[in-house]
Amino acid sequence: MMRASVIGAGLAGCEAAWQLSRQGIEVDLYEMKPHRFSPAHRENTLAELVCSNSLRSNQLTNAVGLLKEEMRRFGSLILSCADETSVDAGGALAVDRKGFSELVTKRIEENKLINLIRQEVKEIPEGDVIIATGPLSSEAISGEISKLIGREYLSFFDASAPIVTLESVDMGKAFYASRYGKGSGTDYLNCPMNKEEYDAFVEALLSAETVQLHEFERGN
Repeated sequence: MMRASVIGAGLAGCEAAWQLSRQGIEVDLYEMKPHRFSPAHRENTLAELVCSNSLRSNQLTNAVGLLKEEMRRFGSLILSCADETSVDAGGALAVDRKGFSELVTKRIEENKLINLIRQEVKEIPEGDVIIATGPLSSEAISGEISKLIGREYLSFFDASAPIVTLESVDMGKAFYASRYGKGSGTDYLNCPMNKEEYDAFVEALLSAETVQLHEFERGN
């Protein structure tokens, strides 16, 4: 029987391992958690979402939604688990982050063709390998990738979304509604503003205190 290795058990790594197993290929899926965590990850589970719970549009009228439907028809593990743990988000596909990650982990652990190995990979193994370590790869595997492609090509960019507590919102002015008339009607909390209020909001954002970057977020 054919055998392959997949390094990294995030969204891409879990999906790759799943699709290989569907072709009858045995897979060694490597994940360094819980022995080592990146600066952003907290849970022991696989496919942990750390930035957002939204997987973007779920509509067939745009490329993002169309790609999801194609993945569903190919038996995608990630889309199957996302659909089962989805929460109201209008035309977008958003998930219960904890439930989603736990379900992906369960499916991977139950797959008899996938051997989940909880250890950090410091050298790229021999044979057929998929490297899916993501933007927070460890120093060791990043160094190995650099040897293959050159460090000048190894760059990652991301952004963080602001968090607003519900208690800070004046519910006498804000209201729940769907985006573009899609969804249950309670998917999004809307905060209406007139021009003066909007200008003040923009000014407050521009002059607000900024988050302190972690060392791994700083550019070279």
